[in-house]
Order: sequence, then structure tokens, then C-alpha cells
Amino acid sequence: MTPDHCSTFGPYLIRSWQPSDREAAAAIVAQVLQEYCLTCEPTDSDRDVLEVEACYWETGGQFWVVEKDGVLVGTAGYRPTQRGEHAVELRKMYLLPQVRGQGLGRYLLSSLEIAIQQHGFDEIWLETASVLKEAVGLYEAMGYEPASGVETARCDRVYHKRLLPTHSAAAPTQAMG
Repeated sequence: MTPDHCSTFGPYLIRSWQPSDREAAAAIVAQVLQEYCLTCEPTDSDRDVLEVEACYWETGGQFWVVEKDGVLVGTAGYRPTQRGEHAVELRKMYLLPQVRGQGLGRYLLSSLEIAIQQHGFDEIWLETASVLKEAVGLYEAMGYEPASGVETARCDRVYHKRLLPTHSAAAPTQAMG
């Protein structure tokens, strides 16, 4: 089972996905993809939103949902990837149109980065499509660097970010003498 996550941003509750969220989360992914004329692939690259237990929980990842007044309005998750030694792939970060432009995406991404660090990972990889201009702008503003190695057919961009260590600077060593 995944660690529980719960935080708030204004009127939004960001919490760990539960099995009862399966259909609503999948509908958000499909709706946002359709909005940008991208194809939802429930048996391929979007299978993970329908199989959260196997694709996130059992692999050491997390999957979150965003809700407002009890209705899901967003999704986001991460899971380990082979692209690096302590690396994860950011997946399914989608917000419905009516909740964009309020800083929620930035807050969600920052919260994910903190959780990723707390679970011992130090690299984040993600794939996206150029048509998702808001997402591309957010990733670049948050320090994600262009990379190569697209694996998903509908994506044409890969980004990478190395997270700064969370431990404080080492205490000065005392001179021996």
C-alpha cells in the first residue's frame, strides 16, 4: 500500500488515490488528452491510471488525486524508472481546465518533488507533448532540463531534473592535533 498523502492548496485537497477514484481519474486523463487532440490509450501508455495498484503502489511509487468539493479535478503520480539509479518518472499530471492558472500545478509539482526526495529518489524524468504548452512552461520554469529518449508515441519531449540533496551541509570536522 502506498504511503498516505494529504495536503491542501486553497480549496483543493490533494490526497493519495483510492480504488474508488479509478474511473474519475481515468476520465480526467482522457478529457485533458482529448482537449489537446491527443489520443488516450487505456491499454497502453494510459494503462497505469487504471492499474494504480500494480503500476505505482507495487513499484514504490505514489499516485495522487486533486479534488474540490468532493469532485476530482486533477491527477499526478510518480514511479521508479530505469533511466537513473535513484530515479522516478513523473506521470499523469493533469488538471481540468477550470482549475488551471491558479498556481495549483506549481504547488502540485513542488509537493511531488518533496515526496520524491523523502522517499530516497534524486532524479525526476518526464515525457510530455509540445502541444501541452502550459505543462512545458511549468516544467521549464521549475528547472526541468530538456533530455532525449522519448518512449511514448504521443510525446515529443523528455525532461530531466536532478533534485538537490535534502540533508543539511555536513558539520565542520574538528582538527585533530
